[in-house]
Amino acid sequence: MIENLNSLIKQTDKKKLFVGIGNVLKSDDGIGVYISNKINESTSIQKLTVEISIENYIGKINSLTPDVLILVDCVAFNKEAGYYELLAAEKVKDFTLNTHNISLKRISKLFKMPVYILGVQPKKIDFGEDISEAVRNTANNILDIINQ
Repeated sequence: MIENLNSLIKQTDKKKLFVGIGNVLKSDDGIGVYISNKINESTSIQKLTVEISIENYIGKINSLTPDVLILVDCVAFNKEAGYYELLAAEKVKDFTLNTHNISLKRISKLFKMPVYILGVQPKKIDFGEDISEAVRNTANNILDIINQ
């Protein structure tokens, strides 16, 4: 898990686009937005925050022509809160969360570049803007890796 994200970040010859997905009004579901808003852009790292409407950004994402696309979102891995994993999109189960209109696996097929899902296990997705401590700590660890 960590090695995959680290090795991806160390590939400075590849332009990476991190896309923050989630509903900031549903607690931990907003973690993708939290992460994307705090990424420091560089020549090899770009960011885009789409919240719950990634389908409206397909053309924009393809026009940015990154070498690698990383969709950052909360994912129910059935693990402890704050667990995270970087997965190739084709390895993600084809499901739709109630905050998405289309599954990440299906939407990944609309992009021209390899797509990864950086998923973080939520603790709660109830109404509210507070992110749980475990999920926020994980997000800050992910940001340390991305912003190194």
